[in-house]
Amino acid sequence: MEIYPPIEPHASGMLDVGDGNEIYWEVCGNPDGKPAVFLHGGPGGGLLPVHRQLFDPDAYRIVLFDQRNCGRSTPHVCAEGVSLEHNTTWHLVQDMELLREHLGIDTWQVFGGSWGSTLALAYAQTHPGRVTELILRGIFTMRESELRWEPARDLLPDHWERFTEGVTGDVIAHYRRRFADPEPSVRLAAARAWARWEMVICNLIPDLSPMDDEFALSFALIESHYVVNRGFLEEGQLIRDVGRIRHIPAVIVQGRYDLATPIATAWDLHRAWPEADFRIVEGAGHSGGEPAVAAELVAATDRFR
Repeated sequence: MEIYPPIEPHASGMLDVGDGNEIYWEVCGNPDGKPAVFLHGGPGGGLLPVHRQLFDPDAYRIVLFDQRNCGRSTPHVCAEGVSLEHNTTWHLVQDMELLREHLGIDTWQVFGGSWGSTLALAYAQTHPGRVTELILRGIFTMRESELRWEPARDLLPDHWERFTEGVTGDVIAHYRRRFADPEPSVRLAAARAWARWEMVICNLIPDLSPMDDEFALSFALIESHYVVNRGFLEEGQLIRDVGRIRHIPAVIVQGRYDLATPIATAWDLHRAWPEADFRIVEGAGHSGGEPAVAAELVAATDRFR
C-alpha cells in the first residue's frame, strides 16, 4: 500500500494563540470530509508536504499545523530574542483546541508520530470527548528511560562519539550550555551536531544528507527545551493515565528496530492499553517515511475513514 498522491491546501492561515504567538495551519482534502489533525514530530520538526499524503483526500478533511516557534509559525525560534517560555506541551494542547474551534470542528481523528505521539496522547487524555480515533507511530512519552539514547549509542558508537566529542558530564546539559552561548557560530555548530544525531537514529540506514541550518536550529533548540523539561510531564504520566482514553479506537504502529523511540515504550503502552491495535513493523526503524511503516499508517487512516 502506497501513500496518496501529493495535494495542496485549499485553505490556510495564521491563528493567534496568545503569548505573542501565531501558528500556521492548513486544510487539505475534502472540505466536507471526516476531520483529522496531523501532529508533526520534533518537537520543532515542522510540517512536510508528504504528511498530507497519509490520508485519503476524498474521505478526509485533513488539518495540519506548525507547532509554536517552528515551521511557518511565528515568532520563529531562530529570530533574535525569542523565548520558549510559552512553548510547553500544555500550550500546544491549548493551541489544538483553539484551532479546532477556529475551524468549526466538533470532533476529529488525531494522528501523531514520534513527539507527535506524545502530544496526541496528552491532548486525548485532556480532551477525550473531542477524539474519534488515535493513530500513533514511534511511541515517545518522555520518561527518564527514554532520554538516554539507548540502545542507539551502543549500535552506533561512531556516530555517538562524534555527537559527544568534547562533552564533559551530562550530554543534554552540555548541549544546552552551547545553545545558550552568545556566539552564533557555537550555537549553530551545536545545533548541527544535535540534529545530525537525531537524523541518524531516525532512519534504519543512517541519514547523512545535507541539512538546512534553520531546520537544525529549530529542531535542536526546541527539542532540547522539551527534553530538559521532561516534556512538562510527570514521570510516566501518559502511560499512567491511559485509562482516560482506552475507549477510543486506536492503532499503534512501531518499527521493530526503532533507535529514536525504542520499542520498549510502545510495548509498555500496549500492555496498559490492550484494546488498541498494536502493529510491530518488522525490518523498520523510526521514520514514518519508511515504506513498510507508511503502509501501516495509510491502512490505519483508510480503516477509520
